[in-house]
Amino acid sequence: MNTLQLVWKNISQQWGSTLLSIILTAFGVAILVSIYITSDTFEKQLDSNSKQVDLVVGAKGSPLQLILSSLYHVDNPTGNIKLAEAEKLMDNPFIEKAVPISLGDNFKGHRIVGTDTSFISLYDLQLADGRLWDKSYEVVIGSETARKNKLKIGDQVHGAHGLAENAHVHEDHPFTIVGILKPSGSIVDNLLLSNLESVWDIHGIGHEDHDHEHEGDHDHAEHNHDDHDHEAAASTAHNHDDHDHDHDHAHENQSAVPQKTTEDSLVTERPRGDVFVKSIADDIVQDKGLEITALLVKFSSPAAIGVVPKLVNQSTSMQAASPALETARLFSLMGVGIDSLEILAYVIMIIAGLSVFISLYNALKDRKYDLAIMRTLGASKIKLFTMLIVEGLVITFIGGILGLVIGHIGLYLISTQTSESADFIQAFHIYSKEWLILLTACLIGVIASLIPAVKAYNTTISTILGNK
Repeated sequence: MNTLQLVWKNISQQWGSTLLSIILTAFGVAILVSIYITSDTFEKQLDSNSKQVDLVVGAKGSPLQLILSSLYHVDNPTGNIKLAEAEKLMDNPFIEKAVPISLGDNFKGHRIVGTDTSFISLYDLQLADGRLWDKSYEVVIGSETARKNKLKIGDQVHGAHGLAENAHVHEDHPFTIVGILKPSGSIVDNLLLSNLESVWDIHGIGHEDHDHEHEGDHDHAEHNHDDHDHEAAASTAHNHDDHDHDHDHAHENQSAVPQKTTEDSLVTERPRGDVFVKSIADDIVQDKGLEITALLVKFSSPAAIGVVPKLVNQSTSMQAASPALETARLFSLMGVGIDSLEILAYVIMIIAGLSVFISLYNALKDRKYDLAIMRTLGASKIKLFTMLIVEGLVITFIGGILGLVIGHIGLYLISTQTSESADFIQAFHIYSKEWLILLTACLIGVIASLIPAVKAYNTTISTILGNK
Protein backbone atom coordinates (compact mmCIF):
# COMPACT_ATOMS: atom_id res chain seq x y z
CA MET A 1 0.00 0.00 0.00
CA ASN A 2 1.54 3.30 -1.07
CA THR A 3 1.71 6.52 0.93
CA LEU A 4 -1.35 8.19 -0.62
CA GLN A 5 -3.52 5.15 0.05
CA LEU A 6 -2.39 5.10 3.67
CA VAL A 7 -3.04 8.84 4.00
CA TRP A 8 -6.55 8.57 2.56
CA LYS A 9 -7.34 5.63 4.86
CA ASN A 10 -6.20 7.63 7.87
CA ILE A 11 -8.26 10.67 6.79
CA SER A 12 -11.40 8.61 6.22
CA GLN A 13 -11.16 7.20 9.75
CA GLN A 14 -11.50 10.67 11.35
CA TRP A 15 -14.00 12.54 9.17
CA GLY A 16 -15.22 14.79 11.97
CA SER A 17 -11.98 16.63 12.65
CA THR A 18 -10.92 16.38 9.02
CA LEU A 19 -14.10 18.06 7.78
CA LEU A 20 -13.63 20.87 10.28
CA SER A 21 -10.12 21.51 8.97
CA ILE A 22 -11.29 21.36 5.35
CA ILE A 23 -14.18 23.79 5.95
CA LEU A 24 -12.02 26.31 7.80
CA THR A 25 -9.41 26.22 5.05
CA ALA A 26 -12.10 26.56 2.38
CA PHE A 27 -13.64 29.64 3.98
CA GLY A 28 -10.28 31.34 4.38
CA VAL A 29 -9.33 30.69 0.75
CA ALA A 30 -12.80 31.75 -0.52
CA ILE A 31 -12.59 35.09 1.26
CA LEU A 32 -9.08 35.77 -0.03
CA VAL A 33 -10.01 34.84 -3.60
CA SER A 34 -13.11 37.02 -3.52
CA ILE A 35 -11.17 39.99 -2.16
CA TYR A 36 -8.36 39.60 -4.66
CA ILE A 37 -10.53 39.19 -7.76
CA THR A 38 -12.90 41.99 -6.79
CA SER A 39 -10.21 44.52 -5.90
CA ASP A 40 -8.02 43.62 -8.88
CA THR A 41 -10.78 43.83 -11.49
CA PHE A 42 -12.26 46.92 -9.85
CA GLU A 43 -8.90 48.69 -9.94
CA LYS A 44 -8.39 47.73 -13.60
CA GLN A 45 -11.86 49.01 -14.45
CA LEU A 46 -11.20 52.30 -12.69
CA ASP A 47 -7.99 52.74 -14.64
CA SER A 48 -9.42 51.77 -18.04
CA ASN A 49 -12.48 53.98 -17.67
CA SER A 50 -10.73 57.10 -16.40
CA LYS A 51 -7.35 57.03 -18.15
CA GLN A 52 -8.55 59.36 -20.93
CA VAL A 53 -10.68 61.63 -18.71
CA ASP A 54 -9.00 64.32 -16.62
CA LEU A 55 -12.13 65.98 -15.27
CA VAL A 56 -15.87 65.42 -15.08
CA VAL A 57 -18.15 68.46 -15.01
CA GLY A 58 -21.72 68.05 -13.81
CA ALA A 59 -24.39 69.30 -11.47
CA LYS A 60 -23.38 70.29 -7.96
CA GLY A 61 -23.58 67.56 -5.38
CA SER A 62 -21.31 64.72 -4.36
CA PRO A 63 -18.14 64.66 -6.50
CA LEU A 64 -17.78 60.91 -5.93
CA GLN A 65 -21.37 60.33 -7.04
CA LEU A 66 -20.70 62.37 -10.17
CA ILE A 67 -17.67 60.23 -11.01
CA LEU A 68 -19.46 56.95 -10.31
CA SER A 69 -22.48 57.87 -12.41
CA SER A 70 -20.72 59.49 -15.35
CA LEU A 71 -17.62 57.33 -15.72
CA TYR A 72 -18.51 53.98 -14.16
CA HIS A 73 -22.30 54.05 -14.50
CA VAL A 74 -22.91 52.52 -11.08
CA ASP A 75 -24.81 55.36 -9.39
CA ASN A 76 -27.52 57.91 -10.09
CA PRO A 77 -26.44 61.27 -11.56
CA THR A 78 -26.25 64.34 -9.35
CA GLY A 79 -28.57 66.16 -11.80
CA ASN A 80 -28.35 67.95 -15.13
CA ILE A 81 -26.45 70.99 -16.33
CA LYS A 82 -27.44 73.56 -18.95
CA LEU A 83 -26.10 72.76 -22.39
CA ALA A 84 -25.44 76.46 -23.08
CA GLU A 85 -23.28 76.76 -19.97
CA ALA A 86 -21.39 73.58 -20.83
CA GLU A 87 -20.72 74.81 -24.37
CA LYS A 88 -19.10 77.96 -23.00
CA LEU A 89 -16.68 75.78 -21.07
CA MET A 90 -15.81 73.80 -24.22
CA ASP A 91 -14.18 76.91 -25.70
CA ASN A 92 -11.64 77.14 -22.87
CA PRO A 93 -8.08 76.94 -24.30
CA PHE A 94 -7.03 74.62 -21.45
CA ILE A 95 -9.50 71.99 -22.67
CA GLU A 96 -8.46 69.76 -25.56
CA LYS A 97 -11.66 67.74 -25.71
CA ALA A 98 -15.03 67.94 -23.94
CA VAL A 99 -17.52 65.14 -24.54
CA PRO A 100 -21.15 65.70 -23.50
CA ILE A 101 -23.14 62.76 -22.16
CA SER A 102 -26.79 62.55 -21.26
CA LEU A 103 -28.28 59.75 -19.15
CA GLY A 104 -31.84 58.84 -18.32
CA ASP A 105 -32.80 55.48 -19.85
CA ASN A 106 -31.63 51.89 -19.92
CA PHE A 107 -32.17 48.66 -21.81
CA LYS A 108 -32.40 45.63 -19.50
CA GLY A 109 -29.99 47.32 -17.08
CA HIS A 110 -27.58 48.49 -19.79
CA ARG A 111 -27.51 52.27 -19.72
CA ILE A 112 -28.35 54.26 -22.84
CA VAL A 113 -25.90 57.15 -23.18
CA GLY A 114 -26.63 60.14 -25.37
CA THR A 115 -23.41 61.67 -26.66
CA ASP A 116 -21.59 62.63 -29.84
CA THR A 117 -18.96 60.87 -31.92
CA SER A 118 -16.13 62.41 -29.89
CA PHE A 119 -17.00 59.79 -27.26
CA ILE A 120 -15.67 57.11 -29.62
CA SER A 121 -12.26 58.78 -29.95
CA LEU A 122 -12.08 59.57 -26.22
CA TYR A 123 -12.22 55.85 -25.34
CA ASP A 124 -10.35 54.66 -28.47
CA LEU A 125 -13.30 52.50 -29.47
CA GLN A 126 -13.49 50.49 -32.67
CA LEU A 127 -16.43 49.00 -34.51
CA ALA A 128 -16.63 45.24 -34.86
CA ASP A 129 -19.63 45.47 -37.17
CA GLY A 130 -21.88 48.14 -38.71
CA ARG A 131 -21.41 51.90 -38.49
CA LEU A 132 -21.86 54.84 -36.14
CA TRP A 133 -25.21 56.53 -35.68
CA ASP A 134 -26.05 59.42 -38.02
CA LYS A 135 -29.58 60.24 -36.88
CA SER A 136 -31.85 59.95 -33.86
CA TYR A 137 -32.93 56.55 -32.53
CA GLU A 138 -29.88 54.78 -33.92
CA VAL A 139 -27.58 53.12 -31.40
CA VAL A 140 -24.15 51.55 -31.28
CA ILE A 141 -23.92 48.89 -28.59
CA GLY A 142 -21.06 47.44 -26.58
CA SER A 143 -19.79 43.92 -27.11
CA GLU A 144 -21.16 42.60 -23.79
CA THR A 145 -24.54 44.21 -24.41
CA ALA A 146 -24.73 42.38 -27.74
CA ARG A 147 -23.51 39.06 -26.33
CA LYS A 148 -25.73 38.93 -23.26
CA ASN A 149 -28.88 39.92 -25.13
CA LYS A 150 -28.07 38.13 -28.41
CA LEU A 151 -28.44 41.35 -30.40
CA LYS A 152 -27.30 41.99 -33.96
CA ILE A 153 -27.29 44.77 -36.55
CA GLY A 154 -30.82 45.82 -37.50
CA ASP A 155 -32.48 44.68 -34.27
CA GLN A 156 -34.69 47.14 -32.43
CA VAL A 157 -34.60 47.70 -28.68
CA HIS A 158 -36.88 49.71 -26.40
CA GLY A 159 -35.40 51.80 -23.62
CA ALA A 160 -36.90 51.93 -20.14
CA HIS A 161 -37.22 55.23 -18.29
CA GLY A 162 -34.70 55.77 -15.54
CA LEU A 163 -31.80 53.56 -14.57
CA ALA A 164 -33.77 50.56 -13.26
CA GLU A 165 -34.47 47.83 -15.81
CA ASN A 166 -38.03 47.23 -14.54
CA ALA A 167 -39.11 50.85 -15.17
CA HIS A 168 -41.62 52.15 -17.73
CA VAL A 169 -40.65 51.11 -21.27
CA HIS A 170 -40.79 53.64 -24.13
CA GLU A 171 -42.75 51.46 -26.55
CA ASP A 172 -43.27 54.29 -29.05
CA HIS A 173 -39.57 55.06 -29.47
CA PRO A 174 -37.56 51.98 -30.52
CA PHE A 175 -33.83 52.25 -31.11
CA THR A 176 -32.32 50.55 -34.14
CA ILE A 177 -28.92 48.93 -33.72
CA VAL A 178 -26.56 50.16 -36.45
CA GLY A 179 -23.20 49.20 -34.95
CA ILE A 180 -21.51 46.85 -32.48
CA LEU A 181 -18.22 47.80 -30.81
CA LYS A 182 -15.18 45.62 -30.33
CA PRO A 183 -14.44 44.58 -26.73
CA SER A 184 -12.56 47.39 -25.01
CA GLY A 185 -12.25 46.07 -21.46
CA SER A 186 -14.07 49.14 -20.18
CA ILE A 187 -17.57 49.97 -19.01
CA VAL A 188 -18.47 50.88 -22.60
CA ASP A 189 -18.79 47.15 -23.36
CA ASN A 190 -22.05 47.21 -21.34
CA LEU A 191 -23.53 50.45 -22.75
CA LEU A 192 -25.68 51.63 -25.65
CA LEU A 193 -24.54 54.82 -27.39
CA SER A 194 -26.75 57.21 -29.33
CA ASN A 195 -26.88 60.93 -30.10
CA LEU A 196 -28.03 63.60 -27.66
CA GLU A 197 -31.12 64.39 -29.72
CA SER A 198 -32.46 60.88 -29.10
CA VAL A 199 -32.39 61.43 -25.36
CA TRP A 200 -34.07 64.82 -25.70
CA ASP A 201 -36.71 63.53 -28.12
CA ILE A 202 -37.65 60.48 -26.08
CA HIS A 203 -38.31 62.73 -23.06
CA GLY A 204 -40.33 65.25 -25.06
CA ILE A 205 -37.77 68.05 -25.11
CA GLY A 206 -38.22 69.97 -28.35
CA HIS A 207 -34.70 70.98 -29.21
CA GLU A 208 -35.69 72.40 -32.62
CA ASP A 209 -38.65 74.58 -31.55
CA HIS A 210 -36.49 77.63 -30.99
CA ASP A 211 -35.66 77.85 -34.71
CA HIS A 212 -39.30 78.48 -35.60
CA GLU A 213 -39.72 80.97 -32.80
CA HIS A 214 -36.67 82.85 -33.98
CA GLU A 215 -38.16 83.15 -37.45
CA GLY A 216 -41.49 84.33 -36.03
CA ASP A 217 -39.82 87.00 -33.93
CA HIS A 218 -37.72 88.07 -36.85
CA ASP A 219 -40.80 88.39 -39.12
CA HIS A 220 -42.63 90.24 -36.41
CA ALA A 221 -39.83 92.80 -36.14
CA GLU A 222 -39.79 93.31 -39.87
CA HIS A 223 -43.57 93.82 -39.89
CA ASN A 224 -43.31 96.53 -37.22
CA HIS A 225 -40.56 98.20 -39.18
CA ASP A 226 -42.71 98.25 -42.35
CA ASP A 227 -45.66 99.72 -40.42
CA HIS A 228 -43.41 102.43 -39.09
CA ASP A 229 -42.27 103.29 -42.63
CA HIS A 230 -45.88 103.48 -43.89
CA GLU A 231 -46.89 105.74 -41.02
CA ALA A 232 -43.91 108.02 -41.71
CA ALA A 233 -44.82 108.21 -45.41
CA ALA A 234 -48.47 109.01 -44.61
CA SER A 235 -47.43 111.74 -42.20
CA THR A 236 -45.17 113.31 -44.83
CA ALA A 237 -47.98 113.27 -47.43
CA HIS A 238 -50.37 114.93 -44.97
CA ASN A 239 -47.89 117.74 -44.22
CA HIS A 240 -47.33 118.29 -47.95
CA ASP A 241 -51.07 118.90 -48.56
CA ASP A 242 -51.37 121.49 -45.73
CA HIS A 243 -48.69 123.87 -47.02
CA ASP A 244 -48.10 125.77 -50.27
CA HIS A 245 -45.72 124.34 -52.78
CA ASP A 246 -42.89 126.86 -52.26
CA HIS A 247 -43.10 126.75 -48.48
CA ASP A 248 -43.38 123.05 -48.52
CA HIS A 249 -40.39 122.81 -50.82
CA ALA A 250 -38.31 125.06 -48.58
CA HIS A 251 -39.51 123.28 -45.46
CA GLU A 252 -38.80 119.97 -47.05
CA ASN A 253 -35.27 121.08 -47.93
CA GLN A 254 -34.70 122.31 -44.37
CA SER A 255 -36.06 119.22 -42.72
CA ALA A 256 -34.56 116.65 -45.05
CA VAL A 257 -31.30 116.28 -43.19
CA PRO A 258 -32.76 116.18 -39.65
CA GLN A 259 -35.38 113.65 -40.73
CA LYS A 260 -32.72 111.31 -42.15
CA THR A 261 -30.58 111.77 -39.06
CA THR A 262 -33.50 110.81 -36.83
CA GLU A 263 -34.21 107.72 -38.92
CA ASP A 264 -30.54 106.72 -38.89
CA SER A 265 -30.47 107.20 -35.12
CA LEU A 266 -33.42 104.88 -34.69
CA VAL A 267 -31.82 102.29 -36.91
CA THR A 268 -28.50 102.65 -35.10
CA GLU A 269 -30.03 102.35 -31.64
CA ARG A 270 -32.26 99.46 -32.61
CA PRO A 271 -30.57 96.10 -31.86
CA ARG A 272 -29.35 94.29 -34.91
CA GLY A 273 -31.62 91.50 -36.02
CA ASP A 274 -29.07 88.72 -35.75
CA VAL A 275 -27.94 89.77 -32.27
CA PHE A 276 -31.52 90.02 -31.08
CA VAL A 277 -32.39 86.59 -32.42
CA LYS A 278 -29.21 85.06 -31.01
CA SER A 279 -30.08 86.44 -27.58
CA ILE A 280 -33.51 84.89 -27.77
CA ALA A 281 -31.96 81.60 -28.90
CA ASP A 282 -29.74 81.46 -25.84
CA ASP A 283 -32.70 82.08 -23.57
CA ILE A 284 -34.86 79.51 -25.30
CA VAL A 285 -32.14 76.85 -25.13
CA GLN A 286 -32.20 77.23 -21.37
CA ASP A 287 -35.96 77.69 -21.02
CA LYS A 288 -36.71 74.65 -23.16
CA GLY A 289 -34.52 72.51 -20.89
CA LEU A 290 -31.74 71.53 -23.25
CA GLU A 291 -29.53 69.89 -20.67
CA ILE A 292 -26.90 67.22 -20.41
CA THR A 293 -25.87 65.05 -17.50
CA ALA A 294 -22.14 65.68 -17.56
CA LEU A 295 -19.14 66.74 -19.58
CA LEU A 296 -16.10 64.46 -19.85
CA VAL A 297 -13.06 66.71 -20.15
CA LYS A 298 -9.54 66.03 -21.37
CA PHE A 299 -6.97 68.74 -20.64
CA SER A 300 -4.72 70.26 -23.29
CA SER A 301 -1.85 70.79 -20.84
CA PRO A 302 -0.92 69.88 -17.23
CA ALA A 303 -1.37 73.53 -16.24
CA ALA A 304 -5.13 73.07 -16.60
CA ILE A 305 -5.25 70.91 -13.48
CA GLY A 306 -5.02 73.96 -11.24
CA VAL A 307 -7.09 76.29 -13.41
CA VAL A 308 -10.15 74.58 -14.88
CA PRO A 309 -11.58 72.91 -11.70
CA LYS A 310 -11.31 76.19 -9.79
CA LEU A 311 -12.92 78.09 -12.66
CA VAL A 312 -15.86 75.68 -12.85
CA ASN A 313 -16.47 75.43 -9.10
CA GLN A 314 -16.23 79.16 -8.39
CA SER A 315 -17.56 80.81 -11.54
CA THR A 316 -20.38 78.52 -12.71
CA SER A 317 -23.39 76.68 -11.34
CA MET A 318 -21.63 73.41 -12.15
CA GLN A 319 -19.07 71.37 -10.25
CA ALA A 320 -15.83 69.78 -11.41
CA ALA A 321 -14.69 66.41 -10.06
CA SER A 322 -11.29 64.81 -10.68
CA PRO A 323 -11.46 61.05 -11.38
CA ALA A 324 -7.94 60.55 -9.99
CA LEU A 325 -8.73 62.25 -6.68
CA GLU A 326 -12.17 60.68 -6.24
CA THR A 327 -11.05 57.14 -7.09
CA ALA A 328 -8.15 57.53 -4.66
CA ARG A 329 -10.65 58.62 -2.02
CA LEU A 330 -12.86 55.67 -2.92
CA PHE A 331 -9.97 53.25 -2.47
CA SER A 332 -9.10 54.83 0.86
CA LEU A 333 -12.68 54.30 2.01
CA MET A 334 -12.69 50.73 0.75
CA GLY A 335 -9.18 50.01 1.97
CA VAL A 336 -10.14 49.66 5.63
CA GLY A 337 -12.81 47.09 4.84
CA ILE A 338 -10.63 45.16 2.39
CA ASP A 339 -7.69 45.06 4.82
CA SER A 340 -10.01 43.88 7.59
CA LEU A 341 -11.39 41.09 5.41
CA GLU A 342 -7.89 40.01 4.41
CA ILE A 343 -6.83 39.84 8.05
CA LEU A 344 -9.97 37.84 8.84
CA ALA A 345 -9.24 35.42 5.98
CA TYR A 346 -5.68 34.81 7.16
CA VAL A 347 -6.86 34.34 10.75
CA ILE A 348 -9.36 31.72 9.54
CA MET A 349 -6.62 29.94 7.60
CA ILE A 350 -4.34 29.96 10.66
CA ILE A 351 -7.19 28.51 12.70
CA ALA A 352 -7.56 25.87 9.99
CA GLY A 353 -3.85 25.09 10.39
CA LEU A 354 -4.31 24.73 14.14
CA SER A 355 -7.23 22.41 13.49
CA VAL A 356 -5.03 20.27 11.23
CA PHE A 357 -2.32 20.21 13.89
CA ILE A 358 -4.71 19.19 16.65
CA SER A 359 -6.35 16.58 14.43
CA LEU A 360 -3.05 14.97 13.45
CA TYR A 361 -1.60 15.22 16.93
CA ASN A 362 -4.59 13.52 18.54
CA ALA A 363 -4.74 10.93 15.77
CA LEU A 364 -1.07 10.19 16.31
CA LYS A 365 -1.80 9.08 19.88
CA ASP A 366 -4.35 6.56 18.64
CA ARG A 367 -2.16 5.40 15.76
CA LYS A 368 1.20 5.09 17.46
CA TYR A 369 0.80 1.29 17.76
CA ASP A 370 0.00 1.12 14.02
CA LEU A 371 3.08 3.21 13.30
CA ALA A 372 5.23 0.84 15.41
CA ILE A 373 3.88 -2.18 13.49
CA MET A 374 4.69 -0.38 10.21
CA ARG A 375 8.25 0.11 11.45
CA THR A 376 8.58 -3.61 12.22
CA LEU A 377 7.30 -4.41 8.72
CA GLY A 378 10.08 -2.36 7.19
CA ALA A 379 8.73 1.19 7.00
CA SER A 380 11.47 3.74 7.53
CA LYS A 381 11.29 6.79 9.77
CA ILE A 382 11.31 8.98 6.65
CA LYS A 383 8.19 7.24 5.36
CA LEU A 384 6.33 7.86 8.61
CA PHE A 385 7.44 11.49 8.59
CA THR A 386 6.36 11.89 4.96
CA MET A 387 3.02 10.23 5.59
CA LEU A 388 2.07 12.77 8.28
CA ILE A 389 3.24 15.70 6.15
CA VAL A 390 1.25 14.47 3.14
CA GLU A 391 -1.80 13.96 5.34
CA GLY A 392 -1.79 17.62 6.44
CA LEU A 393 -1.06 18.68 2.85
CA VAL A 394 -4.00 16.69 1.44
CA ILE A 395 -6.44 18.12 4.01
CA THR A 396 -5.51 21.73 3.27
CA PHE A 397 -5.30 21.08 -0.49
CA ILE A 398 -8.86 19.76 -0.53
CA GLY A 399 -9.96 22.73 1.57
CA GLY A 400 -8.12 25.11 -0.77
CA ILE A 401 -9.73 23.70 -3.94
CA LEU A 402 -13.13 23.81 -2.27
CA GLY A 403 -12.42 27.42 -1.25
CA LEU A 404 -11.62 28.40 -4.85
CA VAL A 405 -14.90 26.92 -6.01
CA ILE A 406 -16.88 28.63 -3.23
CA GLY A 407 -15.16 31.96 -3.96
CA HIS A 408 -16.00 31.90 -7.67
CA ILE A 409 -19.59 30.83 -7.04
CA GLY A 410 -19.94 33.65 -4.52
CA LEU A 411 -18.58 36.16 -7.01
CA TYR A 412 -21.00 34.91 -9.63
CA LEU A 413 -23.95 35.37 -7.27
CA ILE A 414 -22.72 38.87 -6.44
CA SER A 415 -22.39 39.75 -10.13
CA THR A 416 -25.98 38.68 -10.80
CA GLN A 417 -27.19 41.21 -8.23
CA THR A 418 -25.37 44.16 -9.79
CA SER A 419 -26.61 46.22 -12.72
CA GLU A 420 -25.54 45.26 -16.21
CA SER A 421 -23.60 48.51 -16.52
CA ALA A 422 -21.53 47.59 -13.48
CA ASP A 423 -20.97 43.99 -14.55
CA PHE A 424 -17.18 43.97 -14.57
CA ILE A 425 -16.45 40.82 -12.51
CA GLN A 426 -15.52 37.78 -14.57
CA ALA A 427 -16.59 35.25 -11.97
CA PHE A 428 -15.27 32.13 -13.69
CA HIS A 429 -11.98 33.51 -14.95
CA ILE A 430 -8.94 31.94 -13.28
CA TYR A 431 -6.40 34.45 -12.02
CA SER A 432 -2.73 33.68 -11.47
CA LYS A 433 -2.73 34.81 -7.85
CA GLU A 434 -5.30 32.16 -6.98
CA TRP A 435 -2.60 29.49 -7.21
CA LEU A 436 -0.48 31.51 -4.80
CA ILE A 437 -3.39 31.57 -2.34
CA LEU A 438 -3.81 27.79 -2.75
CA LEU A 439 -0.07 27.32 -2.20
CA THR A 440 -0.28 29.41 0.98
CA ALA A 441 -3.07 27.20 2.29
CA CYS A 442 -1.05 24.06 1.54
CA LEU A 443 2.00 25.55 3.22
CA ILE A 444 -0.03 26.18 6.37
CA GLY A 445 -1.07 22.52 6.29
CA VAL A 446 2.55 21.40 5.98
CA ILE A 447 3.66 23.62 8.86
CA ALA A 448 0.78 22.33 11.00
CA SER A 449 1.89 18.74 10.29
CA LEU A 450 5.52 19.23 11.21
CA ILE A 451 5.27 18.53 14.93
CA PRO A 452 3.14 15.35 14.57
CA ALA A 453 5.44 14.23 11.75
CA VAL A 454 8.55 14.72 13.90
CA LYS A 455 6.87 12.79 16.68
CA ALA A 456 6.08 9.94 14.26
CA TYR A 457 9.67 10.03 13.04
CA ASN A 458 10.92 9.54 16.60
CA THR A 459 8.63 6.60 17.26
CA THR A 460 10.43 3.94 19.40
CA ILE A 461 9.25 0.47 18.41
CA SER A 462 10.32 -1.36 21.57
CA THR A 463 8.75 1.12 23.96
CA ILE A 464 5.43 1.25 22.19
CA LEU A 465 5.12 -2.52 21.69
CA GLY A 466 6.36 -3.17 25.23
CA ASN A 467 3.69 -0.91 26.73
CA LYS A 468 1.06 -2.59 24.54
